[in-house]
Amino acid sequence: MTTSNRDALLHLLSRISFKLGDFTLSSGAKSDYYIDCRITTLHAEGARLTGLALLDLFHQHKLKPAAVGGLTMGADPVVSAVSTASAWRAAEHPNGHHALVHGFLVRKAEKAHGTGRRIEGFFEAGAPVVIVDDVCTTGASTINAIEAAKQAGMKVIGALCLVEREAKGRAAVEAACEGAPFLSLYTADDVRAAHVAQLAM
Repeated sequence: MTTSNRDALLHLLSRISFKLGDFTLSSGAKSDYYIDCRITTLHAEGARLTGLALLDLFHQHKLKPAAVGGLTMGADPVVSAVSTASAWRAAEHPNGHHALVHGFLVRKAEKAHGTGRRIEGFFEAGAPVVIVDDVCTTGASTINAIEAAKQAGMKVIGALCLVEREAKGRAAVEAACEGAPFLSLYTADDVRAAHVAQLAM
């Protein structure tokens, strides 16, 4: 049996990005674990698996975004991974139905020079887009990016995070999505269980 992209990514994520200890989260809350997804999404194999696993999830939920985007910087490597993976799939299956998925990044504030835009990269009014992030706790980063994409005139057809911490963020993100699905590849419990299983080996 072949290992799915999702399972292979979980194995890597739980091995190199999950830490047990005493941590203070960006929300100010205390936690006995921390998941630094960037160690995985900036890892060569981790980036490849991230892109493929998210494309698989889009296909599973029949999402056909023209682009993915998210708030810098947690979303940056995720956006790049999905865009690159979509190009590889399209090149490998030239007669298939694998569309290119472009990328955009949302600044935390408008830049004071140049175009003054908050969005860098793909920018097309009316285009269907999916907002991505690495970890969702309160959902603030995801909601910030959703609002920026909408203000730019793009149509948010979904939001997605690699790991959902099962905090209070889901309801807030779902409200911001206004009926579009909010998906996660894993829960924090999934990653913790995979981490503990590897420790026991």
